[in-house]
Amino acid sequence: MKNNNIMYIGLFLTSVLMFVTGCEPIEDRDYLENSTDVSGVELVATQSTPGGNLIELSMVTPGVTGYWDYNLGKAFTDKVSFIYPIPGSSTFTFTGTLGAEFFTKTIDVQVDQLDNALDQDWYDLVSNETGIGKTWVFAGGPDPDGQRWWYMSPPDDAGAWETAWWNAAGDCCPPVDAAGRMQFDLDGAANFTYYSGPDASPQVSSFVLDVANQTLQINDGDILGSEQGNQDGLYTIVSLTEDEMILYVPNNAGGTGWTWIFRPE
Repeated sequence: MKNNNIMYIGLFLTSVLMFVTGCEPIEDRDYLENSTDVSGVELVATQSTPGGNLIELSMVTPGVTGYWDYNLGKAFTDKVSFIYPIPGSSTFTFTGTLGAEFFTKTIDVQVDQLDNALDQDWYDLVSNETGIGKTWVFAGGPDPDGQRWWYMSPPDDAGAWETAWWNAAGDCCPPVDAAGRMQFDLDGAANFTYYSGPDASPQVSSFVLDVANQTLQINDGDILGSEQGNQDGLYTIVSLTEDEMILYVPNNAGGTGWTWIFRPE
């Protein structure tokens, strides 16, 4: 009888163990792993001529993906080629993933000569003397003069820039910096210098001209007449020629558009 009890107890424990084991969830333990570390990511910069401004940037490490920020824009690829407009040493950034984590890594390139011509928009904005630059002022004023050079436009439609819902500067109310000026140059960087008036101190920041998308970005600063609330400093280029620059924003203060018209000083 004792042996039978022992046998029954053993069978019961075995059944319980099988039941508990059968109830445990089956987990698929797939973990992302790094294919290398940041030091193993190789960035390569190639110039068509020594010190030239036709540059190719490549990320050549297998198993790594990401994108390039080459200061003029972003390229969502491992390799990008472009004509760079700024002499001097410039830093370009690759952002990517190693597999389990993201990273950024930079590479410096020295440009000593602009041996490849820039897009015409660059010369129109900063002049052919890119290191000296070009100064722009409002195409009217500084007092109300009946002309259109700083005015309210329809929102969300750059094609409607000529429509003046309210000709603010021309009719009654020019911006406080209507007599100011602003300069764009490529002296070692894309420099933007703002003067609120004829005798004002300079305020230096930077800009990005996106030729492909026809936008002008002012970083850590803003253009003349920015008091209407364009907080991100991004402008749509309606026109950019040697003699005229027309900028527009679709969502200015109050939910309207706004148009700026400038001429060279």
